[in-house]
Amino acid sequence: MFNLLILEQTNNDCIFKFGKDVSCQKVCSKSYATSNQEDKAKLDFLKRGMELNYQHHWIVDNMPVTWCYQVEDGQQYCNPGFPIGCLVTHEGRPKDACIINAKFNKKSTYYLFNHVDITITYHSGDNENWRGARLVAARLEPQSIKHGDENSLSCEGSPMEIPVDFSTDLKVTYSYSIKFESTNAIRWASRWDYILVSMPHSNIQWFSIMNSLVIVLFLSGMVAMIMLRTLHKDIARYNQVDQEDAQEESGWKQVHGDVFRPPPNGMLLAVFLGQGAQIFIMTFITLFLACLGFLSPANRGALMTCAVVLWVLLGTPAGYVSARIYKSFGGEKWKTNVFLTALLCPGIVFADFFLMNLILWVEGSSAAIPFGTLLAILALWFGISVPLTFVGAFFGFKKPVMEHPVRTNQIPRQIPEQSFFTRPVPGIVMGGILPFGCIFIQLFFILNSIWSHQMYYMFGFLFLVFIILLITCSEATILLCYFHLCAEDYHWWWRSFLTSGFTAVYLLIYAVHYFFSKLQIQGAASTILYFGYTMIMVLIFFLFTGTIGFFACFWFVNKIYSVVKVD
Repeated sequence: MFNLLILEQTNNDCIFKFGKDVSCQKVCSKSYATSNQEDKAKLDFLKRGMELNYQHHWIVDNMPVTWCYQVEDGQQYCNPGFPIGCLVTHEGRPKDACIINAKFNKKSTYYLFNHVDITITYHSGDNENWRGARLVAARLEPQSIKHGDENSLSCEGSPMEIPVDFSTDLKVTYSYSIKFESTNAIRWASRWDYILVSMPHSNIQWFSIMNSLVIVLFLSGMVAMIMLRTLHKDIARYNQVDQEDAQEESGWKQVHGDVFRPPPNGMLLAVFLGQGAQIFIMTFITLFLACLGFLSPANRGALMTCAVVLWVLLGTPAGYVSARIYKSFGGEKWKTNVFLTALLCPGIVFADFFLMNLILWVEGSSAAIPFGTLLAILALWFGISVPLTFVGAFFGFKKPVMEHPVRTNQIPRQIPEQSFFTRPVPGIVMGGILPFGCIFIQLFFILNSIWSHQMYYMFGFLFLVFIILLITCSEATILLCYFHLCAEDYHWWWRSFLTSGFTAVYLLIYAVHYFFSKLQIQGAASTILYFGYTMIMVLIFFLFTGTIGFFACFWFVNKIYSVVKVD
């Protein structure tokens, strides 16, 4: 037997004892006086929450307390939360949860759910490897009850009505009932199944995967056509004994003397690539572990904790990649390169995160991270990540400069006038459309899990979309890179990074659309929080996708220029 602490009030503790049923127990009472402006403001806030369908989210033994009800076709849907109340409009139309009870029928009235019937289901432990009982399900049923005598509650009667116009004093009594049920039919390892099965997302996920696979097959066919037909014919023609006619033709070989010319702002590009490599490895390992079940929804915060720890430990690859790329550009300011790699992008993210956390502190939100935790994050950053970045940069600068397959001319070649579609901006804008098309459905579920308190558990689908995104970014960038080289435009370094990185801009546009179409966020603080955290996600995604496109194009350019004969 064990004690279970669910909720703590300031003056009234709500303590549930395991196995002891309780009927209609009072928690607390709250009075609202018409003469008190503070009470009026609090009641207006409560009514506004009911109007916007704000929800309670309770957790027992790391499991959400669910509200299960029947939906279409007799299926059961278990929502990991329950509303604080509902509204019947002045037209008599019940909104949201008001449709569950025919008693909620009074016009221009709010109905507050001030009572909950909780059912705790547990496995007794018989014939198992553990001693004692374990919780396998936690359900509740919200009720609206107008209590008469708060010292003698019956939990029966008319609903707790709150009129739209606050003209008389109001008193609300909160109460609960709890019942414990024993069943050995549900294994403790399968206790999440009743929640996950009720979420009809699988069909949509398969549609998303099929949509993404069609895009991948289309791009793969285009790349295969270039590699096996066009490019093969180009190489055969360029490698002919008689080179005079080939030199007169235009094409990607004509820029062989400039294709590996260092780009402008090469240090910044190297820093972005180092951080992108760090984020890529971190994402791959995190999703792989999640697919294996090590980061299940039952372990709250495990996914984020794993990602942060991996990012801290992967400072070495970031420093190494940045140093190698920067050295290949002929850079000599190695100290600046290492410092920027270790501090630039993480500094932007931390500054944004600190500002968002400061807003939460000012608003008095319980979601604000304590100051000690922020100091711990800074200690991990400067104590582990930064030194590992220096170690990686040391080995990167110690390695010899990467040898390119062709020499770079002293005098840059003049780039001919480009058509509209081969200019930098149209190419970059078009390059992010297909990768975003592969992820936008998955992105909807991710945003729902972050901002609508829905559980995200389909890591297998997410890992598959991750692989598809990797392939799509690579192939789209290679295609556009080839088209630009054929147009004798050899400025591919930054363009390859920005082409796939532009997917992050579409992500930002979708996040803005999601904010205005799906969310009902009001207030400057909440809006700043949404877009502040969104910008962190966009920056990380920009570095991630841009790095994929760059290295795919880097491999492609090295490959095609290594198989041609150059005089």
